[in-house]
Amino acid sequence: MEFKDKVLTCRDCGAEFTFTAGEQEFYAEKGFQHEPVRCRDCRMARKRQRNEGPREMHSVICSACGREAEVPFKPREDRPVYCRECFEAQKSSWGA
Repeated sequence: MEFKDKVLTCRDCGAEFTFTAGEQEFYAEKGFQHEPVRCRDCRMARKRQRNEGPREMHSVICSACGREAEVPFKPREDRPVYCRECFEAQKSSWGA
């Protein structure tokens, strides 16, 4: 497959950036299915933000066992949320 440079628009700042043929080839080799949605500067800013201080935790009820748990993301109503133990059990069944 031949790759050609593409101009994409950053989801965060709206700036255009180039998704080079080399980057596309790298994504294909790694099996990534989606193109980047943020420019390099916004990706770096987002990464710095994630690495600053403790994460905000959210209390949830595990969809599998019903126990209370904390997760580092805001859960959505349409998706199940699992405690650490149930998540690990689910994850191992996905790889099988």
